[in-house]
Parts: sequence; C-alpha cells; structure tokens
Amino acid sequence: MKFQLTLTAALLTLAGTAMAAPHEGSAFIHDYDADRDGQVSRAEFDIGRVARFKATDANGDGWVSENEYVQEYSARLEQQLAASDRSEEKKTEERQRQIRQSHVRFGVLDKDKDGKMSQAEYDLSGARAFAEQDNDKDGIVTATDAAATAARQLVAREKAAQ
Repeated sequence: MKFQLTLTAALLTLAGTAMAAPHEGSAFIHDYDADRDGQVSRAEFDIGRVARFKATDANGDGWVSENEYVQEYSARLEQQLAASDRSEEKKTEERQRQIRQSHVRFGVLDKDKDGKMSQAEYDLSGARAFAEQDNDKDGIVTATDAAATAARQLVAREKAAQ
C-alpha cells in the first residue's frame, strides 16, 4: 500500500510538471473541475465542453475552423507557459511543438475532412478523452484515475520506444 501511494504521488508530481496537453490527467481535472472539488463528473465535463466549443467558435457560425481551434488552444498554452518556470528557450520549443500538434489534432478530429469541426465531431473527441481519464469507469475522474491513466500511458510510451 505504501508503494502504491508513493507511486501515485510520484506520477501526480510528474504529470504536474509536464507541459499539459488538453487531456492529460492533472490538466484535465484543472480544466473541467468547475466546482473545484478535485474531481470531474461526466455532467461537469459535458458542460465545460459545450462552453469551450462555443468559446472556440469565435465567429459564432456553429462550427470550428482550424484557425479557431489553434487560436483557442494557443491562448490556453500561453497561460500555461507564462506560469511555467522553464527557460524562454524551452518555452519556445514547447510552443512550437504544441502548435504543430494542434494542427495535427484538428485534422484527426475533423472526421469528414471538410475543414470544419462540428459540435458532434468535437463531442466525440471529448467522450474519448473522458473515457480515457475515467480509469475505474465510475463516471467521475479523480486524481487516482489521473495517476492510473498516466501510469498506463507511460507504460505504453515505453513499449512503443522499444
């Protein structure tokens, strides 16, 4: 039990120090925990996703263009970078890497390849993200879920690197 708690603490620390992508554990809870109780229910997540879609759809036309998607993500990334203690050089590298990746993500999320991300396409990615984070499948993402997901993802990355 002591080893499990130590591992969980280490994984949470590791997750907190990495530059957070939109759906990594600690960032996921931070972004969607509207009532700040340290966990995210599916209802809480869905409300946050609807609000984020509307905010991302800057011109209010009912769909998100690649430019809107990248701009919204870029604004969140800049907040993360501003709070980071990384060197300016490392922040620049991270910014470039993350922005390149946001273009790739848009291409993956735009399932019908029409250059427009619909609410349905956006919701599909959200459902996958929630399911990925909800390790025990109880409809609530907790720090324990996030740590288990981080551990699972770490093992998968290590296997892929071999």
